[in-house]
Amino acid sequence: MTTTYTILLKNCAFFARHGLHDAEEFLGQRFFVDAELEVKPLKPLTDDEIDSTVDYGIAFQEIEKIVTGRRRYLIEALAQEIAAVLCARFPQISRARITVRKPNAPVPGVLDYVQVTVDHVV
Repeated sequence: MTTTYTILLKNCAFFARHGLHDAEEFLGQRFFVDAELEVKPLKPLTDDEIDSTVDYGIAFQEIEKIVTGRRRYLIEALAQEIAAVLCARFPQISRARITVRKPNAPVPGVLDYVQVTVDHVV
């Protein structure tokens, strides 16, 4: 019998400078990230050891490093990179579903945010 479970990092907030327009790079804005990680532990959960699972503190730091790092024009590319890096860093992740929200997207209308979700399956 194989155990799988999901770790969810919800609404991680970062200030960054992503987007197509020069003003987005100049001004920057908040971005929000959800990371839904499907995990197959390396050891039985009854062992109660952190190295058998995903250390979500380290996962948060990896997300932060990517979001606050180099500028991306597309939040789709940002979400994909987060998913790929987390899966590479933690081989016990079998699926990473990453959502990036951009509340101040430059669109000619009123909306709460633009959101993109990438589903990365290993």
